[in-house]
Amino acid sequence: MRTVTRREFVAAASSAALAGCARPTTVPPSRVSVTRAPRYDQSLYGTVRDILAEHRVEARGKHVVLKPNLVEFEPGSSINTHPLLVHAVYEAFRAMGAASVRIGEGPGHRRETLDMAEAAGYFRIIPGFEDLFTDLNLDDVSRVHPERQLSQLGKLYLPNTVLAADLLVSLPKMKTHHWVGATLAMKNLFGLVPGGVYGWPKNVLHWAGIHECIADLHALFPRQVALVDGIVGMEGNGPIQGVPKAAGVLVAGTDPVAVDCTCCRIMRINPHQVGYLRMAGGPGVAEAKIRQIGVPIAEVATRFELPPVFKGGRLEMA
Repeated sequence: MRTVTRREFVAAASSAALAGCARPTTVPPSRVSVTRAPRYDQSLYGTVRDILAEHRVEARGKHVVLKPNLVEFEPGSSINTHPLLVHAVYEAFRAMGAASVRIGEGPGHRRETLDMAEAAGYFRIIPGFEDLFTDLNLDDVSRVHPERQLSQLGKLYLPNTVLAADLLVSLPKMKTHHWVGATLAMKNLFGLVPGGVYGWPKNVLHWAGIHECIADLHALFPRQVALVDGIVGMEGNGPIQGVPKAAGVLVAGTDPVAVDCTCCRIMRINPHQVGYLRMAGGPGVAEAKIRQIGVPIAEVATRFELPPVFKGGRLEMA
């Protein structure tokens, strides 16, 4: 089992950071787009291409891994990222000249990943899905040594498919969550942690500090695109037992913290009160630090009913 240091796969980001240490620099606001998408239909293919072009995503010659949110057997529910959106993103990156595009997921509750993908419509919608898919729970792994770790997770092993990628594309569902308030692009990275190492369910991530683990995983992957499926999300007792909530939007950007903060504001959740956003984003959580483009938040704001444990609490925005 090979040992991988964080420096090996974030060298470019580290060099850029060191180069900037000589003098104070002003970090420009992160760009986040909000795009209307009222339904799952063929128009998504053009919409996704436009979104990636808007964010000037470079894909030519790169190895890309798409990470949807595939959680549970519930055909027709709003638990999983819709397979039509995943296929639209897959086709967009192929058209952009990516050297390879794979789809990877490591569900935390179930071991029967391919059976679950079939029940969720992935085999039907995505041609050749089984050949494109890597079960991240069972992939070969390498140990990663974060330069800074907030959680108590200790030794961290991650799938080689993801570590070798030039670009990680997080494709979560817009949902509430009964432990952290909202599960979006950053929380979606829990599916990278291999069940073959940490077991099912992945309770070790909760015992080690759920907010801290989310922040740690986010920091390990600086080259990300986040595109959130908010066409039909989930409210209430998410991420599994909630009910569908139509927001009719796709939210995207290359800074997952800014994307998640924008999603929270659409859901009428206060991002300043979401622990992992504060840990990972610091002052970047402030709305002034985000350059929001596309449809204004006020035009698409959709109050999501929070899980019972959060009702009437600090998470709710006025």
